[in-house]
Amino acid sequence: MFGYVIANRESMNEDQRRRYKSYYCGVCRALSQKYGRLAGGILSYDMAFLVLVLSSLYEPETERGSERCAPHPLQKHDYAVNRFSEYAADMTVLLAYHKAMDDWRDEHKLSARTLADALRAAAAKVAEAYPRQSCAAELCMAELAALEKSGKCDPDAAAKCFGQMMRQLFIFQEDNWQTTLGDMADALGQFIYILDAFVDLKGDEKHGRYNPLLELRRNGATDTEIEGILTMLIGECALAFEKLPLVENVDILRNILYSGVWMKFPLGLSKEKQEGGESGDQ
Repeated sequence: MFGYVIANRESMNEDQRRRYKSYYCGVCRALSQKYGRLAGGILSYDMAFLVLVLSSLYEPETERGSERCAPHPLQKHDYAVNRFSEYAADMTVLLAYHKAMDDWRDEHKLSARTLADALRAAAAKVAEAYPRQSCAAELCMAELAALEKSGKCDPDAAAKCFGQMMRQLFIFQEDNWQTTLGDMADALGQFIYILDAFVDLKGDEKHGRYNPLLELRRNGATDTEIEGILTMLIGECALAFEKLPLVENVDILRNILYSGVWMKFPLGLSKEKQEGGESGDQ
């Protein structure tokens, strides 16, 4: 359920790519400084979006520079770091821990158990610092696990659960913008959950795995109808997003919400749709 909130780099100019990458590198820098070797395997561009939104909304003092790092030792790269970079690093650890635990419970992956063990102490510190966000993540994962165990294919309940968790992660503080910011994140979270289920649908159906969209598919739901659900959700997200007083990097944020989040949608399309046919939507 992670790795979907990304930019469409082909639609960016060089300046936009550089700025986007600098915030991603800022999260990586914060992760490395605070959590050391744990940072490498859990970093994602999803958190760059979180930093970009909060930075544009609250306009914190931001340190900008250029440096070499362990992953890129030969060439300097730009970075942008502010208080939200560290917050995003903390949320990265929190989510990575819960995802690893979920993978261990579901599939008994040894790699997931190893990662969870490595992150446990760090995640506990994050939970102490951000109890609201931690409780939301823990509750969400527990509810999703219960839904999966029940075998009940209820995409609305599951998506709303994930949306509520995203709401709490994006609300950094209580203020005049928390409701609108939360509404944006809630709809985005629901979109991510449904899109992730759609991308996995063919494989889950083939191998007999749980997927919240299976019942919809068995009842005749087409790719186009599922795309309609996703369009409605991202539309709700965009409606709230456009109410926020965002100026800095708003071009990048719009690229992500209006184009980038759809980049993986084709992975879930039926073979006929991918080849340009219509048999999946009659």
